[in-house]
Amino acid sequence: MRTGIWLVGARGSVAVTSIVGALAVRASLADPIGCVTELPPLRHPALPALSDLVFGGHDVSCVALVKKAHSLVAAGVLPAAVVAAVADELAAVEPDVRHAPDGPTQHDTIARIAADLVDFRERHGLARVVVVNVSSTEAIPPDHPAHADAAALAAVLHHEQVLPPSARYAYAAFTAGCSYVDFTPSTGARLPALDQLAARHGVPYAGSDGKTGETLLKSVLAPMFAMRNLQVRSWSGTNLLGGGDGATLARPEANAAKVASKQRVLRETLGYEPEGHTRIDYVPDIGDLKTAWDLITFSGFLGSRMRLEFTWHGCDSALAAPLVLDLARLTAAAHAQGLSGPLPELAFFFKDPIGQVPHGLAEQWRDLCEWVQAWPQPVEGRDETA
Repeated sequence: MRTGIWLVGARGSVAVTSIVGALAVRASLADPIGCVTELPPLRHPALPALSDLVFGGHDVSCVALVKKAHSLVAAGVLPAAVVAAVADELAAVEPDVRHAPDGPTQHDTIARIAADLVDFRERHGLARVVVVNVSSTEAIPPDHPAHADAAALAAVLHHEQVLPPSARYAYAAFTAGCSYVDFTPSTGARLPALDQLAARHGVPYAGSDGKTGETLLKSVLAPMFAMRNLQVRSWSGTNLLGGGDGATLARPEANAAKVASKQRVLRETLGYEPEGHTRIDYVPDIGDLKTAWDLITFSGFLGSRMRLEFTWHGCDSALAAPLVLDLARLTAAAHAQGLSGPLPELAFFFKDPIGQVPHGLAEQWRDLCEWVQAWPQPVEGRDETA
């Protein structure tokens, strides 16, 4: 079944790496390394195939996709041979990447986003569309509007109280009958009124903040300390990154949103929050690469004081892109089965998952596998667009 992936921030590093990666894998130019939906426990005929994915999106940038891909080659993110081989297909995606709408009113902007989504779905004959937010991290709003219900959200729009851009996209996606995934720590669909809107339109959503590096390790190590009854006294980390995401996180308000997302796993897994903090610093020279260094101090039997250190060097876009493809495929399959509202089973992918969920990676993996394996097998000949 042909499935659309509408990328918010479609000309950014993560989005372009996702598109190039999907094109390369479908052309047998690369293996789907990093795509967990290609592992045996998650293979299911309900998932749309990589060859059935159609890409589009919005961005405020006007840089051509092929030009962005070449810049990622120069940065060491993408292989030159792969980009050269898929350049024509990448250029063919260009007409479906539009400038982000900016209407005279917030309501008009949301309506234009929804219209672009419907047009994309109809022009390509898509069974469904998943909107994935991979744009820059937003600041945490001082207060969230529309905490009550969908009627309150309509009042917010009428009186032009400003919704964060990610919430506008979630609103537009739901009204257009599309599912929504927030790969950033932004507000997205977290407003209660938007949850009601998703239920009204029968669409699922997931988020937030893709778990790709330091927090991935925290979700493995924190349960180890808890299960061995070792007292974590402090846990501090320093993250260094460049690129567009690093430049965004150099702003204190965006930095605060990211740090808050990264800290949740310790509090939820250990049952307490140890001393220490997470720091994110912008280092332009390292580009799309990132380094995280963590120092953990802990106590053992009879108060023995010990420590653990780790260093993580990774390429952010290469780590994130396969997860974007996984999330789109899983969310589309959930939508096809009539599921709506939040998808807590996708907590495996996120630093700050929606709902009351386990935060240890092993438990999240078990829940994800059990969820997918319980799906019914598609009926041969069934109209998937129904």
